[in-house]
Amino acid sequence: MDELQYQIDLLKALNQKLSAECNMYRTLVDTSSNAFFYYCYEEDSCQIMGDWGKFFDAQIKNYNDVIKLFPEVREEDVEPLRDAVYIEEKGLNYFSQEVCKKDGRQWIECEVNLVRDAYGKPLEKLIRFRDITKFKKQNEDLAYMAYYDSLTGLYNRNRFVQELMNWIRRAFAEKSTVSVAFININDFRKINDGIGVLVGDELLQQFGQFLKELCEDDTMICAHLNADAYCLAIYDPYGERTMQAVYQQIHERLEKPFVLTSGEVSITVSVGVAEYPEAASTALELIERAEIVMFKVKHNGQSGIRYFDAPVIHDFLQNALIERKLKNAVYEKEFLLYFQPQYDTQYKKMRGVEALIRWRDEEGRMISPGEFIPIAEKSSLIIGIGEWVMEKAISTLAKWKKQFGVSMIMSINISAVHFAQDGFAHRLIGLVKEYGVSPKEVELEITETVLVEDFSHIIRKLELLQQYGIQAAIDDFGTGYSSFSYLRSLPIQTIKIDKSFIDAMLKDKAGNIIVESIVDMVNRLGYETIAEGVEEQEQFDYLKKIGCEYIQGYLLGRPMAEEQLEELLEKRVWE
Repeated sequence: MDELQYQIDLLKALNQKLSAECNMYRTLVDTSSNAFFYYCYEEDSCQIMGDWGKFFDAQIKNYNDVIKLFPEVREEDVEPLRDAVYIEEKGLNYFSQEVCKKDGRQWIECEVNLVRDAYGKPLEKLIRFRDITKFKKQNEDLAYMAYYDSLTGLYNRNRFVQELMNWIRRAFAEKSTVSVAFININDFRKINDGIGVLVGDELLQQFGQFLKELCEDDTMICAHLNADAYCLAIYDPYGERTMQAVYQQIHERLEKPFVLTSGEVSITVSVGVAEYPEAASTALELIERAEIVMFKVKHNGQSGIRYFDAPVIHDFLQNALIERKLKNAVYEKEFLLYFQPQYDTQYKKMRGVEALIRWRDEEGRMISPGEFIPIAEKSSLIIGIGEWVMEKAISTLAKWKKQFGVSMIMSINISAVHFAQDGFAHRLIGLVKEYGVSPKEVELEITETVLVEDFSHIIRKLELLQQYGIQAAIDDFGTGYSSFSYLRSLPIQTIKIDKSFIDAMLKDKAGNIIVESIVDMVNRLGYETIAEGVEEQEQFDYLKKIGCEYIQGYLLGRPMAEEQLEELLEKRVWE
């Protein structure tokens, strides 16, 4: 009797333990936010557990009802889902499949585990359903950020390059072609400054949306690369899908203004086109070639479209050659300084000289600054060149002061890229101190392109230099957009009137009026005026008559080597 009671108590204890464990597992299942389906092959019985109502409205009575739980899944998920549920037919023990409902509001992960006996016969199956919608959404957001431009919704540079690489591989296999257009909004910086950044973004969005609508089929893709630049590619262009046809659509759209929050804005674009395999063999090269051609369009002062053809290829190869030589020239300091005198119009006394860089390459060929300076400005080479020019000019002035007792101004051209460098002002001041020249005898010539950058930052640099005594002049005045609006705020002493105005002033009344107005305005503001490119006596006489203080040009002095200028200084022409 005692033995029987012991067995009863033992069974009770085991039942209590099993019940406690069952409750624990049930609690884990119910609080897991998952739904479970259990099936026993031997008994042909099934059981559902967990948060079933979160996933499905229907209950199931047998194993075959499981696949019927997904009447609204996407067509492409049906077969993979069937494989997941009936994994015994595939000879598998584990399978996982992500399923999205047709309305796209819920993603479900279906994970199946199968238990077999020693002979491989299925015994039990457990299917777990997990809601991964939030996880998918996070991944989609990350993918969007990685591959799409947040402002326009177009591809970003990374995604565009990836897709273009795929197209080039496909075109190579299919002996086909790929066209790439680099599209740049002309004068966008001016537009942005005029209407404000937020409205400028609205313009970029509207233009980007228009380009996106052009790319409705899978043979065209478009990307927003940066503020004012877009890239468009066409696979196997023909008929209405050629770049010329697409450009015509763009041109027709731009004939009408964009309606923005602050009003209407009209734009023009410059478009460069390069084609695989003629222009390049890789995605990055193709984009680069298209950008090169786009800059050719801009350089000619036009809007429009141009293709990467033989002359452009020649120019590109020539520029590449110059850049390679230029790197060595910077290292070997192969440059020369020439000096062009500046004279006052009343007594023809020398005001000073402008230092002009010259380059003779290792083959003895003189390369024009107009040819190599733009190339140097696209890389960091211009920094090294600018540093050499500053030191050479200031050291030469120091030598002349000691040798001739000269008192005159050394004007030094400074690239916008060089001027923007941190520490530029302190470096220049350090050179003036090192060579012991007067700060008032050093004058920086900056073009109006410098002012396009951070204007307040430019002002601070110029003010720092002015406080030390170094002067500043605006070169090529009148050729940029910012001249009149910013002139009052600039800590400068001199305005140099661009040669194009001097050439035109005696040819027509408009040119005459422009030069007179500039000279009068500059004199009223208390600045010095220097007319550039004076080549004829008639020009000199007229400039003297209207009150222009100084002239520079072939009439009184061409750019000359250091030795030639020293011969001039011996005549004490500055006195």
